[in-house]
Amino acid sequence: MAEKNFFEVWSKESPETMKGFMDFTGGLMKNSGLDEKTFQLIYMAIQASRGGLGSVAAHAGFAKKAGATRDEVKGAILLTLMTNGINGVSDALALALDSYDNTPV
Repeated sequence: MAEKNFFEVWSKESPETMKGFMDFTGGLMKNSGLDEKTFQLIYMAIQASRGGLGSVAAHAGFAKKAGATRDEVKGAILLTLMTNGINGVSDALALALDSYDNTPV
């Protein structure tokens, strides 16, 4: 049996908390003062630096849909070298670029 993704399980098991979380994050995005592309690139870099690889993959696709170039996605991941060393890059660079390359616009 295929493994369910976290959001599928969460939406089934606790739809109220998922909705609350999504409303909260939507509010953060809307009131961040950042355009969608910049928000996605920053969030992806933060997740890369903390090892959130599922988020890196998802937000690389969201960044592409928001108009980010492949070089911008790559740059956001490489920027984590300054704060996190090689860890975020080694785990996330190939994943982010693969997700970007395979996300339809």
